[in-house]
Amino acid sequence: MFVIRYKIFFIGLSIAFVAIALTAVAIYGVPLGIDFKGGSQLQVTYASAVPTPAHIQSLLLHTSIPDATVQPTGDTGMIIKSPSITDAQKNDVMAALSEGGTVAVTQESFTTIGPSVGIELKHKAIISTILVLVAIILFVAYAFRKVSYPVSSWKYGGAVIIALVHDIAIPLGAFALLGHFYGAELDTLFVVALLTTLALSVADTIVVFDRIREHLGADDKHHLPFTTVVGESLRETFARSINTSLMVLVMVVTLAIVGPASTKLFATVLSIGMFFGTYSSIFLASPLLVVFEHAQKRKEKK
Repeated sequence: MFVIRYKIFFIGLSIAFVAIALTAVAIYGVPLGIDFKGGSQLQVTYASAVPTPAHIQSLLLHTSIPDATVQPTGDTGMIIKSPSITDAQKNDVMAALSEGGTVAVTQESFTTIGPSVGIELKHKAIISTILVLVAIILFVAYAFRKVSYPVSSWKYGGAVIIALVHDIAIPLGAFALLGHFYGAELDTLFVVALLTTLALSVADTIVVFDRIREHLGADDKHHLPFTTVVGESLRETFARSINTSLMVLVMVVTLAIVGPASTKLFATVLSIGMFFGTYSSIFLASPLLVVFEHAQKRKEKK
């Protein structure tokens, strides 16, 4: 299987992806939305000509939220994000947007989250992600508890952990770039997309690992070199993994392109996560097992 033959290249490519992602996070940071830092979000729709974000920003200079951020949404909508404001302040903002009643503008939604609630949601998001990672690791450790040769069971879990770090780091880096260049902000939908990515990636990885386990126990294959067993297992599951992921990827990419504004960011993050999650399950996790096996052989020879 070419994946195993060029394993160093594919593993190196994963390292490069992660390095670029972490560099983006370090330089630009990950912008938190009101879900995690608190604040208010007002979404409005214009009946006719939509003003530019710069024009709306100039109107807000005379309100209580002069430093609010303005983002277009859809063809006629605008989203205004600011620190927490009251209903009275929101009414002042709506009056400013209507420019004295000369512009037809309609409020679509108004959400306010206090700072304490935002901090609580952030903690819950972190805890839920950690719990999912722990559950995945425990499952892999249990599922492969009887596999000890030529690679010990804990190394299967190690390969999964490395793949999961890969699957978390790259969407975070992509989001840092989206936040810097397009004003995207991390919200609870990002956490949902990240957890979904982890679940799908692990599912693909387990399929390959399970096939490796089957071959190691088969009478006609257990004598084969481990590299050959892993390559054969990848070859047998390659089409299944690609086809399954491609079907899901087509749907989420379509949602990201033509879906409603409220789900575009979620679908974009999920598309990125799905692509690199599929990559890690095929081109990273299984090649790592071969690298572990080679390292173990070298250690035994010393």
